[in-house]
Amino acid sequence: MSVRVYLEDTDAGGIVYHASYLRFMERARTDWLRASGVALDEWQERHRRLFVVRSMTLDFLKPARLDEQLVASVKLVTMKRASLWCEQRIHRNEVPLIDARVRLACIDADTLAPAQIPVAISSAINEAVEA
Repeated sequence: MSVRVYLEDTDAGGIVYHASYLRFMERARTDWLRASGVALDEWQERHRRLFVVRSMTLDFLKPARLDEQLVASVKLVTMKRASLWCEQRIHRNEVPLIDARVRLACIDADTLAPAQIPVAISSAINEAVEA
């Protein structure tokens, strides 16, 4: 997913503020799921399931600056019954800026308790990864 750095994404020095990278990665994960055939609003309504970030490890390698064009990517590492791990990278012209490892947990939308990923969702994700 392509990301343009706007003034709102930066600190006073024009460098991307660290929390802005989290928004970029969230958008990339949402787009990745959508491209896999998983519309999050429909999933929540029909299956009563949500993905939430359970844990995240970030390596800040190089800074990004105001008005730069970045790319945020997502790669599935593993999917379990109620969670999945993915690797994410934000780069500029193939130069890595941020590397992240993200664990998403599937939870019940009503109780917020851990829940199994519905087969329709896991199948859609697996098919997209294999394509």
